[in-house]
Amino acid sequence: MKQTVAVIGGGSWGTSLAWLLADNGRTVRQWIYEEEVVKTILTSRENTLYLPGVPLPAAITPTTSLKEAVAECAFVVFVVPSHVTRRVFSQLQPHLPPTVPIVIATKGIENESLMLMSDVLLDVDRQRRRDSLAVLSGPSFAKEVCRRLPTAVTLAGAPALTKRLQPHFTTGYFKSFLSRDVTGVQLGGAIKNVIALAAGGADGLGFGHNTRAALIARGLAEMIRLGMSMGAEPKTFYGLSGIGDLILTCTGDLSRNRTVGYQIGQGQPLKEILSNMTMVAEGVSTSQAAYQLAKRQRVEMPIVKEIHAVLFEGLSPRKAVEDLMAMTAGAESPEGG
Repeated sequence: MKQTVAVIGGGSWGTSLAWLLADNGRTVRQWIYEEEVVKTILTSRENTLYLPGVPLPAAITPTTSLKEAVAECAFVVFVVPSHVTRRVFSQLQPHLPPTVPIVIATKGIENESLMLMSDVLLDVDRQRRRDSLAVLSGPSFAKEVCRRLPTAVTLAGAPALTKRLQPHFTTGYFKSFLSRDVTGVQLGGAIKNVIALAAGGADGLGFGHNTRAALIARGLAEMIRLGMSMGAEPKTFYGLSGIGDLILTCTGDLSRNRTVGYQIGQGQPLKEILSNMTMVAEGVSTSQAAYQLAKRQRVEMPIVKEIHAVLFEGLSPRKAVEDLMAMTAGAESPEGG
């Protein structure tokens, strides 16, 4: 297998994955939308906009050309925000043979179609086989990866593909565990961002650790219920891409979604919060898709419902908590309550 890898996406997570692959001995071509970011990397070897303070190896070549990025590459790491996934992949697809593997590191659900990212790619490229796609997800803050702090994630897909890809995403500080549950891994990576908004909101309101723990536990139950309705394996949500990523995103100070939730809990308007952000908080967009998915699948997801109401229906964060506490408590298992 050729050792040149294409990374499509120049945000903090895309840049950290490019850094990881380069640190693991691979040559990386990284497609970045913003021309000024490419110029900055070429001159200072640093993505000062999205990942400041992290020196980028010479093995990473930034480019604004999708064609150049994927030329003769061994595989592609696709890591653009979910709301532009279809547009970017539609531009990329003519330059990428359907046999070249793609590792999807984007976490989200397409609002218009309610498709997971793997389904969006297959919808754009009708010649591509499902077993050419893998998904990378789990508790992994970009800055901590680039500090070589021990990190473990899930790499999901067809066993023949994930076993080939695993060495690229395995170092002395970064470990990838394999899974076949592409649906469950993607749902965990998407829904945890919505629950993190709720956890941040509770912190912003001044509630304590009890509240946050309850939101994490009940949020996990909601993830499992939705996952089961869509054919995912329940055990997936008890792993790195489920509860692992959920805990990290709901508690970590580096979590963009928790930060947005915290500011909402403090009374700041969502529009103002987002206008002051450089990076994308996927949970805001995903909350709309998750709310619609729950209705389509006829699954009870009260936390997702309340977050959607806070973000888009004018409900106050404190009233959302009161609504959740006023609900009749049923069985605790995800299947029954």
